[in-house]
Amino acid sequence: MEFTLGIEEEYQVIDPESRELISHDQQIVLEAEKQLSEQVKAEMHQAVVEVGTNICKDIKEAHAELTLLRRSISEIANGLGFKIGAAGTHPFSEWEKQLITPNPRYDEIVLELQDTARSNLIFGLHVHVGITDKALALHLTNSMRYFLPHLYALSTNSPFWEGRNTGFKSYRSKVFDKFPRTGIPGVFNSLSEYESYVNLLVKTKCIDNPKKIWWDIRIHPFFPTLEVRICDVPLTIEETITITAVIQALVAKLHKLKSQNLNFILYHRALINENKWRAGRYGLDGKMIDFGKECEVDTKVIMEELLEFIDDVVDDLGSRKEVENVREMMKRGTGADRQLAVYEETKDLIKVVDYITEQTLLGT
Repeated sequence: MEFTLGIEEEYQVIDPESRELISHDQQIVLEAEKQLSEQVKAEMHQAVVEVGTNICKDIKEAHAELTLLRRSISEIANGLGFKIGAAGTHPFSEWEKQLITPNPRYDEIVLELQDTARSNLIFGLHVHVGITDKALALHLTNSMRYFLPHLYALSTNSPFWEGRNTGFKSYRSKVFDKFPRTGIPGVFNSLSEYESYVNLLVKTKCIDNPKKIWWDIRIHPFFPTLEVRICDVPLTIEETITITAVIQALVAKLHKLKSQNLNFILYHRALINENKWRAGRYGLDGKMIDFGKECEVDTKVIMEELLEFIDDVVDDLGSRKEVENVREMMKRGTGADRQLAVYEETKDLIKVVDYITEQTLLGT
């Protein structure tokens, strides 16, 4: 199997003067469509731009695509008098002041979800791994759930919310948790069981289509992919590529186990949620639960065990260098750690925004 890749990132549109989030009134999207066609799109809030790579055959291609996207969107934004930033939340902008994009789909979501939707001013990374067989994708999704907190800890990049240090390394998922059908999914024992669940939600008007299932991982309703959605958008391209490479390697490893008639233990959602909470609160600096040993272990030790687990598939995927960058990230700290360090040094959230916009363009 090839395990092709697709990456989606959501960027902040920032006023270079005030450093506040600002509506770009879809100007960036309209301009970007001339160069990038359907790789850029509007989001519910007018201060958000979303980009998506084409289908990439490997991590090198994904890296090249993402570099082009960040560079292009930044140049277009600059030309229109804006800057872009990659962080899970803006350090001080208030959601109450942000405009919603006029669109029947967004109007409907706001009508249903009210302030839950209006306050959902957050920026994520979604990674797609190509799997054409939906039953296989579901099997791998069940197993991948265990590793979601590890990926989340690595991506933490949203310590501030509306001018406050929240005490979390990732506050983004605290904001998103208010939505229905979010978080770690439960286990589905078969594709028919999953489809029955979706059909019941549609039939009872909970949703009108399965895209409104916003779990941290899902089989994509329209693309032949498994989609990991738990991560904050990372500060740098390199961090996004590292996390993407780890996700691809996990899918490949779990697929390899299945093809050897081995299965990864499926843990209860309630247990995985304990690790997710710790990952959001402490990032890489805390401890997670090793469910097998029934004890706490330093998150960085657990990350080393994760690297060991996927070690036998990374060379075939051509991603050893990218995966091993996890160790550099553990030394350097996540985006949240670095944002907090800037704030500690300057006591100035404007300086934090400047750091975010600089880091967003690193490597472009």
